[in-house]
Amino acid sequence: MIHTYKMHGTNMVLDVNSGSVHVFDDISYDVIQCYDQDGNPDEERISDLLSIYDEQDIKDARAEIENLKNKNLLFTVDPYQKMLPEWTKKTVIKALCLHIAHDCNLRCSYCFAGTGEYMGHRSLMSLEVGKRAIDFLIENSGNRRNLEVDFFGGEPLLNFDVVKEIVYYARSREKEANKKFRFTITTNALLLDEEKSAFINEHMHNVVLSLDGRKEINDAVRKRVDGTGSYDRILPRALKMANERKNKEYYVRGTFTQKNLDFGKDVLHLADVGFDQISIEPVVAEDGSGLEIREEDLNTIFNEYEELAKEYVHRRKSGKWFNFFHFMVDLEGGPCIAKRLRGCGSGTEYLAVTPQGDLYPCHQFVGKSEFLLGNIFDGLKDNTVRDKFAECNVYTKPECNSCWAKFYCSGGCAANAYQFNKDIKIPYKIGCELEKKRVECAIWIKAQESGED
Repeated sequence: MIHTYKMHGTNMVLDVNSGSVHVFDDISYDVIQCYDQDGNPDEERISDLLSIYDEQDIKDARAEIENLKNKNLLFTVDPYQKMLPEWTKKTVIKALCLHIAHDCNLRCSYCFAGTGEYMGHRSLMSLEVGKRAIDFLIENSGNRRNLEVDFFGGEPLLNFDVVKEIVYYARSREKEANKKFRFTITTNALLLDEEKSAFINEHMHNVVLSLDGRKEINDAVRKRVDGTGSYDRILPRALKMANERKNKEYYVRGTFTQKNLDFGKDVLHLADVGFDQISIEPVVAEDGSGLEIREEDLNTIFNEYEELAKEYVHRRKSGKWFNFFHFMVDLEGGPCIAKRLRGCGSGTEYLAVTPQGDLYPCHQFVGKSEFLLGNIFDGLKDNTVRDKFAECNVYTKPECNSCWAKFYCSGGCAANAYQFNKDIKIPYKIGCELEKKRVECAIWIKAQESGED
């Protein structure tokens, strides 16, 4: 299988199964359009090109295509499907998302967690639950040494003393359990102060700072409890944290909605004010909310991504370097086979823990009773739901099996699939289209930065 597309005057050809990327001249690009997905040329269609190109040039183009085929760089066979039984075997739990606070000091209009309480009651995780969660992770991680814990909310800084004690407890168990913990915290930064920042910078491997971009965009949807905007308070605190991180991981993460389809301006605004690790994600909102991304918005968004990609390359080459999360792709190594086939591991390798210790496949399923997996004190009671997640991969989803982008998105988000289709195996269509465009941009950027014309 191959995927071909044009972007900013560049002819891109991707071999899906090998991951090889090629930049073709116009003749070779038009010639390869005359091949089917198995690499067989349509002689009649190729003959039609004689009205445009010289016969020898067409022969040369065909020879180059055949050379790439012989080198297993075009029209290659799927190397992964035969490995599926090995990579869908029983897995261990390697990561937990701890819902430290089902409460928040913001009232974001698009938040999937309501106002932080996940459609339930406002509550904070106790230290007892937090410690038991660490024990549960150790007990269910098998021989895996490296484990991950995400501190999430609501707003986790509302319960920061418990965050600290959980970290200390996990560190105290590392040696005897032969484990190594990696911590991440997601925060809106409103409550950041010197003490919290110092602890986060010492102990958190990654920090996610929530900010939507331009002041008018952010304050329209990310309001404080009293209805006022949050930008002016968040920005200096988030910038200070980003500057303090130095060589440690962080990114500032925003959301764009139907209200700001020109979200590229928000990305560039965040870069201009001083952030160099940026992610602006499309909202996942219900139809009729006034914020949702609609099919009729897609072409506008595609153009926005392409223009952002062009400016992204220009800035990085001119010394105004920054990373945009969705434009980062590793064409040489990339994710392991399991991740390419199954994605994030929600429901199997990755679970969410509520303040009461209830277990769910991930943070976006919390509060949906049909996805309750058990409790950290009693264990995983019902594995039928986990079995459904374990069965999910790019080959068990018909829409994914035939998609050129399947090894980049790994089948998409199960939570989004369920929200829109009530089936974790039927991907969210709009999300798929956006992902494919981002991948095209990311690959085009790699071609530009590698010196290809």
